[in-house]
Amino acid sequence: MLQSLTQLPDFLNYKTMSGNKKYNYPKQLSIFRFLLKAESIRKNPIPFHKKYFDKFGDTFSLKIGKTKHVILSRDNEVAEYILQKNQKNYQKSELQTKFISKYLGKGLLTANGDFWLKQRRLIQPAFHKQKMNQLVQNMNQTIIAELQNLPEDKLVALFPIMNQLAFNVVAKSLFHILIEEEMSRLKIIINDVQNFLIKEIRLPYKAFWFKISGQIKKHQKLALETDTIIQKIVEERINSNAKHNDLLDMLLETRYEDIGEAMPTQQLIDEIKILFIAGHETSANAMTFTLHLLGNHPEIQQKVFEELIAIQSQTNDVVEQLQEMTYTNAVINESMRLYPPAWITDRENIEDDTLLGFHIKEKTLIGVSFYELHRNPKYWKNPSDFNPERFLGEQKKESNKYFYPFGVGPRMCIGLGFAMYEMSLTLSYIIKKYKVTSSKKDIDINPLITLKPVGAVVTFSKR
Repeated sequence: MLQSLTQLPDFLNYKTMSGNKKYNYPKQLSIFRFLLKAESIRKNPIPFHKKYFDKFGDTFSLKIGKTKHVILSRDNEVAEYILQKNQKNYQKSELQTKFISKYLGKGLLTANGDFWLKQRRLIQPAFHKQKMNQLVQNMNQTIIAELQNLPEDKLVALFPIMNQLAFNVVAKSLFHILIEEEMSRLKIIINDVQNFLIKEIRLPYKAFWFKISGQIKKHQKLALETDTIIQKIVEERINSNAKHNDLLDMLLETRYEDIGEAMPTQQLIDEIKILFIAGHETSANAMTFTLHLLGNHPEIQQKVFEELIAIQSQTNDVVEQLQEMTYTNAVINESMRLYPPAWITDRENIEDDTLLGFHIKEKTLIGVSFYELHRNPKYWKNPSDFNPERFLGEQKKESNKYFYPFGVGPRMCIGLGFAMYEMSLTLSYIIKKYKVTSSKKDIDINPLITLKPVGAVVTFSKR
């Protein structure tokens, strides 16, 4: 529903009564004309979001039924408040805890409250920088193996290459050794389930049809097949007593502080499923957008190349090289500002609250569009320009105030370090070896759970 917000009448702030309490909300859109545009919104809600941000301001609302309210915002004050300053009163909504958990289980992405905190504390050490440094060599070898035969001097679709690369990087970082048939099946299932999940979220009025037509049952069965594949890998590892220094080893070694026991097998499976989804899709999207942008800005691409060659001349240690990629990281960050892979987030308030001066009822659904916040002229000068200088020197401090590629606060993405290493190593390999040229200036987007690039076509020419 969040990604489906759209149009209509110019209602001013309105008030609604609940018992003796008064609640008021930002400018309201009509639910009726929203339903008329539902199919277009399902395909791509961002143009509708932008239209009404431009019309109503940085925050607007929608009333669903008699009591449910939805707020959509591109205001940094809202993002800071619900994700950080008063995050204890804001939990993930049913869009994530109900819909997504149906297929992905109850892991870090879908859990709330004490259970989420318990899991976060358990898993966080596996993603500590020192642990990530142990994965770098394997990650780099996977990237080199995947990219060493890139097609040269001809137009190629970029996303399939980056998607396959990112999937294998995550898979090999998790499991070290891959069974190709099983991994291919996992990839297909993940894609099918996500596409159906988006339909469920954006077309809630079709819920009954999805159920009686057997579509929900079909996709839950696919999710169970994923469980079976991962369970087989986990049990083989446990029974073998082999050590591979991969993420699976790190997760198997974790112990709950209070009871000193490892994660139950089903919980481990749920966490691994989420790592697959969050770990490969976001990176594939971000790398595709970044290379597309570099292919349209040869002067910026040249600066990346010069930095990488200079670093290579100073050290052969991959971890040390990663630590020196200042400009390369700025390029990646600027790409994620324009095209944040996790393009929207949502929360529901546990108790009544005051937000931007509005008194809002408990369980109000609040969405923050990072895509629009990252392009809001209130925070960014020439927001549509690709300008990595925003993330260098003193400018970086200011930019980071309004920058949410991995979220913020206690629920900031646990895989931040992993993703940045993967993207930096990928860019390093490609830009040192090839000049990248994009076939067109603009790129289409498909906002699913993550922001997917559409139609990115480039040429790789040997340097």
